[in-house]
Amino acid sequence: MEPRYTEEVPRRGRPGNLPWRPAPPRDPSGQTRPTSVALVSPRGGDPGPRAGGNHQVVGASSRAGKVGPGVPARLRRQRRRAGGRAGGRPRHGAAARGWWLLCAAAALAACARGDPASKGRSCSEVRQVYGAKGFSLSDVPQAEISGEHLRICPQGYTCCTSEMEENLANRSRAELETALLDSAHALQATLATQLQSFDDHFQQLLNESERALQDAFPGAFGELYTQGAKAFRDLYAELRLYYRGANLHLEDTLAEFWARLLERLFRQLHPQLLLPDDYLDCLGKQADALRPFGEAPRELRLRATRAFVAARAFVQGLGVAGDVVRKVAQVPLGPECSRAVMKLAYCAHCLGVPGARPCPDYCRNVLKGCLANQADLDAEWRNLLDSMVLITDKFWGPSGAESVIGGVHLWLAEAINALQDNRDILTAKVIQGCGNPKVNPQGSGPEEKRRQGKLVLQEKPPTGTLEKLVSEAKTQLRDAQDFWISLPGMLCSEKMAMSSASDDRCWNGMAKGRYLPEVMGDGLANQINNPEVEVDITKPDMTVRQQIMQLKVMTNRLRGAYSGNDVDFQDASDDSSGSGSGDSCPDDLCDRRVSKKSSSSRTTLTHALPGLSEREGQKTSAASCPQPCASLPLLLLSLVLSAARPTWR
Repeated sequence: MEPRYTEEVPRRGRPGNLPWRPAPPRDPSGQTRPTSVALVSPRGGDPGPRAGGNHQVVGASSRAGKVGPGVPARLRRQRRRAGGRAGGRPRHGAAARGWWLLCAAAALAACARGDPASKGRSCSEVRQVYGAKGFSLSDVPQAEISGEHLRICPQGYTCCTSEMEENLANRSRAELETALLDSAHALQATLATQLQSFDDHFQQLLNESERALQDAFPGAFGELYTQGAKAFRDLYAELRLYYRGANLHLEDTLAEFWARLLERLFRQLHPQLLLPDDYLDCLGKQADALRPFGEAPRELRLRATRAFVAARAFVQGLGVAGDVVRKVAQVPLGPECSRAVMKLAYCAHCLGVPGARPCPDYCRNVLKGCLANQADLDAEWRNLLDSMVLITDKFWGPSGAESVIGGVHLWLAEAINALQDNRDILTAKVIQGCGNPKVNPQGSGPEEKRRQGKLVLQEKPPTGTLEKLVSEAKTQLRDAQDFWISLPGMLCSEKMAMSSASDDRCWNGMAKGRYLPEVMGDGLANQINNPEVEVDITKPDMTVRQQIMQLKVMTNRLRGAYSGNDVDFQDASDDSSGSGSGDSCPDDLCDRRVSKKSSSSRTTLTHALPGLSEREGQKTSAASCPQPCASLPLLLLSLVLSAARPTWR
């Protein structure tokens, strides 16, 4: 029986590297018997082993036929080719792939387990801060835990449970709303103080004028004052109502006053005549031509209109400004703003770095996004305050508010003096135009007439109070002009414990490191690419839009008052931004929708340069592991598949 040849891949640890070994021949009984073995060089050389080479074992014969002293060259070539395909030595790349598989598995396991050093980080500092805010420490972990449950903060290892994150989110929202209200209340208080001061001064001027009339007129004019006392009281009452904003037309109010006063005083000047109502109506119709009070009515109308309109518009402007601040400060913060503020204020605590203060530009971007609608007040707010500063120029001079409001009684005294001086001429013209009235049999005769005296009053010099008030108001109004656009920066500096500089040590929303995005502009339209707060620029806040309209209406009134016109707009049809249609944003921006940006769309490298994060060097799994770990299973699978197709030499 001749020996047969079998092929075998060498096993690891087997001595030698012989891919061929002879299968011992079997006799009919199934027993094996020894055979002779010869080693022949694969290239047909002398027999003998070659270290690391492929050797062929030759015997007597195979099952296919007989064999001679060696294997034929053709058979050797076929076996070499077959050995290259199936029985050759594997490449060294298989070992490399094995090491890759091992490394990938280790990395995947590390991401699943986390860094032991990170897991052991203490939460004592976070517990102290959390407890200082009045929260219970019963559920606060002693050491960091896995952060997969976090919904706002980065999901690395954390010192915050879900309940802690929710509590801190509510607290951060409340703190920002309180800070916003505090800032608004400070401005409201300033405007209210100004309003009270100016209102008190203008009211005092009018009251002093009325007291001067009541003190001087009875002794100087006697019965003429008595007959006209009610008309005088009514005049001052209506002036107060007008100043306080009543729906009165000042010129009509003054014209009615002079008509009533003429009827009363003409009857007192001619008690011997019967003057029925129709005769007095005729007298009133001729009053403009007769000019019974001289130039006093015209001068008072021109000066009072300008002075009272300016004073009223200025005080109303202060009231409208304060009301706008109050209403806008109550606009609620949106949910996206609440998330961003939580991330700004307390996510550093959850990540175990409570001492990290927000980067300046990061804080500004968050609050610019949160207060985008409020910033849209800026243009009309500035217009209003500029108009208020401008109209204070109408407080000075002969037609100024202080001179006219405090000197109404002077014009009234001049009018009565003129009536007495023109009495005879006036009577003749009235009889000529209205006819000769009947004689009153019960009235006193002309000889019983008592001549009334004349009253000469001096204008009271200004006390300087108004000048001081105006100076202070101008300074404060100019300081408040940029209130709405400076609010984010002010809140960041005073309320949000912002870092003094953007460096490696500030909190950028993901880690401790630099903040790289640029700062957004002011207003709703500029927030379309805000990296921190998702803002829909096509949906402006309606409360803010309504207040913008109020600012425009008041500005128009102030500008009219500067020209001496009593402008009282009921609406502003020339403005469409406050109509609620949302068309206040530029056309090229209104058609664009804000792309959805989740809080996890930014990586640490967006804000922190490599190597600048404090925690990155200590535990890679805390902030950066979630994203690389997600791709490791795919890497592992690809390596396994590639290992299933080994390549041989």
